[in-house]
Amino acid sequence: MNDFSNAIAVAWELVIGLDADLVEIVVLSLKISLSAVLIATLVALPLGAAVAVFRFPGRGACIVVLNALMGLPPVAVGLLIYLLLSRAGPLGEHGLLYTPAAMVIAQAVLVVPIIAALAQQVLSELYGEYEEQLRSLGVSSARAIPTLLWDGRFSLLIAVLAGFGRASEPLEIMEDAESAPDRLFVVSGSGDGAGSLFSALSCKEPVKVTRR
Repeated sequence: MNDFSNAIAVAWELVIGLDADLVEIVVLSLKISLSAVLIATLVALPLGAAVAVFRFPGRGACIVVLNALMGLPPVAVGLLIYLLLSRAGPLGEHGLLYTPAAMVIAQAVLVVPIIAALAQQVLSELYGEYEEQLRSLGVSSARAIPTLLWDGRFSLLIAVLAGFGRASEPLEIMEDAESAPDRLFVVSGSGDGAGSLFSALSCKEPVKVTRR
């Protein structure tokens, strides 16, 4: 109990005192999460709108896949991004593996299905309501997308916030002593603490970390 009380007291001291390291961590986390959500939104809204408006073979399967990917395991995404960005991977030459950009990419991959699936549901309902009126005005399906996006902007904002909630999950830190002894992995895990998404930050001072 004393350890818990001491931990709470230390945490409050860091927050109230605006500890420089804490502020740096919070700012970096917000930058990463907001960047990931922005990129995911630019991809997911047109994707969700296209699936909602256009009728094509396999549309039902696309909807099922989008809904299924909303529960995409962070561990699987982390492994995929690692394989892509590792030295032996197709994108290894860019040196992104141990950078915040790797976290942005991984979080964007997680967030895109959430925003796209929710946007598809919202825009499908709107298109079903306005389809006859739009066609009577000679508006094609493609031209109807901007109208639907604007009309459903408040509902779509909720979808974007849901994506931000996924992107801003708690961060865990662990050391990679073999491949990058002077760096730390900053790992974003799901709510149950399973670490998966990763980025690396150079550390100027020794930091106590948890080995996994």
